Amino acid sequence: MALKRASPRSNSKPLNLAREGLPARRKRAAKIARALARSLPDAWCALDHRNAFELLVATILSAQCTDAMVNQVTPALFRELPTPAALAAADPARVEELVKRTGFFRQKTKAIQATARALVEGHGGVVPEEMERLTTLPGVGRKTANVVRGTAFDLPAVFVDTHVRRVAVRLGLTREDDPDRIEKDIQALLPPRDWTRFAHRLIHHGRRVCVARRPRCSECVLSALCPRVGVDHAA
Repeated sequence: MALKRASPRSNSKPLNLAREGLPARRKRAAKIARALARSLPDAWCALDHRNAFELLVATILSAQCTDAMVNQVTPALFRELPTPAALAAADPARVEELVKRTGFFRQKTKAIQATARALVEGHGGVVPEEMERLTTLPGVGRKTANVVRGTAFDLPAVFVDTHVRRVAVRLGLTREDDPDRIEKDIQALLPPRDWTRFAHRLIHHGRRVCVARRPRCSECVLSALCPRVGVDHAA
């Protein structure tokens, strides 16, 4: 995806959060959301999928693995095992072979087959929409459930991965480290209709500009809105 660049703002001063109350933070968050919408209008889930089941499995496989690698693996996986019933009944050795390149393939095979069995036995082979039902699936936490809810079902969802956590903290949108608390803090700042797109845009922004080491603050569209919390060295 081509990223629209802003003019360099290397001389802009970081914002001071000491006196920023919730109303002011909500206004700033809305400005951040608008700026990201302009620079990343098409940002969406990087995991290839055709339905909620494929997205659920791909998200589980993406743990400690790049989305690009998962996208290389899943076409053959879903071509051979296209449904929860097929995946649940498959020989684990064959599943391991299909997902091996994603790393930790034995654990991931157990996880996706356990999830597939739970879908077959408890949900008629259909991925549920409800958070409470999704998080009862083996190995499915709030982050994975929110990815599925927001992306596959177009429901309001804030999913907190390593990029969302890092960028939200640097932007001063949260002071928390726990993903569930970060989720709640972001939810309190923006209307539900914006949650899913905002989360996807934070991920893309974190991958391209607000990177872990030496974030590219001089070319960031959010420079004037960012207090740069915890940023010691920037490009």
